[in-house]
Formats: sequence, C-alpha cells, structure tokens
Amino acid sequence: MYNFTMQIPTKVHFGKGTISHLSELAEYGKKVLLVYGGGSIKKNGIYDVAQELLKAAGLKVYELSGVEPNPRIQTVRQGVEICKKESIDMILAIGGGSTIDCSKVVAAGAKYDGDAWDLVLDGSKIKAALPIFDVLTLSATGTEMDAFAVISDLTKNEKWGTGAQCLIPTMSILDPEYTFSVSKKQTAAGTADMMSHTMENYFSMENADCQKFMAEGLLRTMIKNGPIALREPDNYDARANLMWAGTHAINGIVGDGCSPAWCVHPMEHELSAFYDITHGEGLAILTPAWMEHVLSEKTLPHFVDFAKNVWGLDDDDEWALAHAGIDALKKFFFETMGIPANLRAVGIEDEKNFDIMAEKASKPCANAYVPLTKEDIIEIFKAAF
Repeated sequence: MYNFTMQIPTKVHFGKGTISHLSELAEYGKKVLLVYGGGSIKKNGIYDVAQELLKAAGLKVYELSGVEPNPRIQTVRQGVEICKKESIDMILAIGGGSTIDCSKVVAAGAKYDGDAWDLVLDGSKIKAALPIFDVLTLSATGTEMDAFAVISDLTKNEKWGTGAQCLIPTMSILDPEYTFSVSKKQTAAGTADMMSHTMENYFSMENADCQKFMAEGLLRTMIKNGPIALREPDNYDARANLMWAGTHAINGIVGDGCSPAWCVHPMEHELSAFYDITHGEGLAILTPAWMEHVLSEKTLPHFVDFAKNVWGLDDDDEWALAHAGIDALKKFFFETMGIPANLRAVGIEDEKNFDIMAEKASKPCANAYVPLTKEDIIEIFKAAF
C-alpha cells in the first residue's frame, strides 16, 4: 500500500425526508443557483419541495435547467455566466451524476477568469469554487462525495475528467425514495457504473487487504441489490444499499493507497464523446472485453479472487475459474440487468472511429493496472463490437 492523504469533508444526510436539510444552505449566503436536467424533478415533486424549503430559508433562487446526460461545456458556460452576473453564493444540483458534475465545473468556473473548458482540460487550474450542494436522484457515479467531474464538448468529440479538492460537495442529501422513479435502463446502467468504479480499483490491489475486502463487499452489495431494484423499483432497502454502495465506490475509501490510473473509463469516455451513448452501458460492454484482454499469468490471481470472493465460484483449475468469473459478470450485465451486450446494440454501426478513439485513450491507459497501448485498445474495442 502506498502513501496517501484522504479528506472527505462532505456532510451526508441519508434517508427519508432528509431534503429538509436544504434549510442549512442559508448559512452560506443568500443567492443559490439551482441546477437540474430535463425536468423529471418537476414531475416527481422534488422541485416544488426544494423551492419551498429554499425560499422559506430566505434564499433567492436562480435556475440552470436542461443539463444533458453527458453534460456539455456549453451548458457549463451558461451556468458560469449566471453566477458571475448575479453574484451567486452557492450551487445546488438536484439530479444524477451529470447534473452534479456540471454544477461542479460551474462552481469552479464562477471563480475563474478564463473559459471553463480550461478547467476541464487542466484540473490544476481549479483554485477555488463556490460551495456545492446536491440532492441525488440516481445512484451511479458517486460524484456526490468525490472531487471529480466529467464534461463533454461533442463539437470536438471530446469528453474529459477533471478534479480538485474544492469540487467535493459541501453537503449531499441522499434519499433512496428519490430513486424509485429511475427507469430500468438507468437503474441497470447506474449499477454497472458503480461496479466499474469498484472494479477499476479492485484489479490492482496488492498488500491492501482492507481496501480489497471492502471492494468485494461493495460488489456483492451491488450484485444483490441491482436486480431487486429492477424488479421492485420502490424497494427502499435495495435502493438504499445501491445508493450507499455507489457513494463509497469512488469517494476514495477503496481506491486510495492502492489504485493506479483507470483504463476502462478513458476508453468509454471516447465512446461517449463520439457516439453520446449511456456511460454505464458503455462501461458494462467494455469491462468483460478488457478483462479477457488483460488476463495473464501475472493477473490470474486477481481474477481468481474475483471469481471466488465476489461470485462465490470455485474450481481447481485456476484458468477455468478466472474465465468463469468473467462469464458471471457478462451474465449479470447482459442477462440479469438487461444491458446491451455489444457496441452494435447501442447504435455503433462500424469501426471507423476506433483508431482515433484508441489513440486518445492510450495516454491515460499507459499507466494503468495493465498498461494498454493504442493497439491493445483497438483490440478491446473490436472484441466489444
């Protein structure tokens, strides 16, 4: 285990009715920018509840609506403009990971003199941000308790992650009931997303038993509760366990001290940048293909542990056991959760962009658990096609 510094300053209010804590925002100023997506929060009533609580706390509310599933830099710029023009004191995001990610870069852009895209390309330029608050409505990305955000500029086919300590939300409200209305498609994709976060950390852990065993527990929690949430959308315990597991998958508790650069996420970011597909579905499609590509004598012990400790499998033949663990993941994603099984199934009709996507993904993948070259990534894309 290598050295690390962990600081997770987010105050979490978890459970039914915790949206009442929005009154605490009054401690941070008088003007709040409310950020949300396509309007589902108006249909399910969260918008009205939040407006009532904010106004009762004496806050003046401004709005940025229409945040996209893969949030665009153009929308970020709109939010920054509002913040600067109206002297906004804080940001409140109500939604899933895309809404919160957008809010984070808006918060940083409001404290930056240049274009917000600079902050996406170079996180070291993020020196300050407005306080960020969120009400989570989709369990997936874990952005409600981490320092990172992912923003796209589809006019350039670019999607990049950025991060800074000041982007960690000040307060997150996690009410599992607010995820009851999430569709089957997004429930499945969200489960795949949080599993991918956990596995990106898990397949690198040496001499980090604490993180490894926690990661295995998180994966088992997701595997158990994902299908229940699909069958019973209003099952509070299933939604609650998914929500809390998704938060812990990426807040540092299972990655700090043992995780090198990720590789499946940079590959999927290229898919989303070129084809605007659902992030969790892309991760689910790529992950088994990546696993089969990197399985070797060196990585075999990790895959054996994955099969035994996550899926409960056993076989005296370690190679057969490793492959059985990968097959179990495929079955879970593509049969149990109903996620599209290959890139063609999400509308990618040919391989014409694989070369340029692999070239762009190869830089972050060069320092991964198993370093990947451009040629490796092309092979993985083809295997997933």
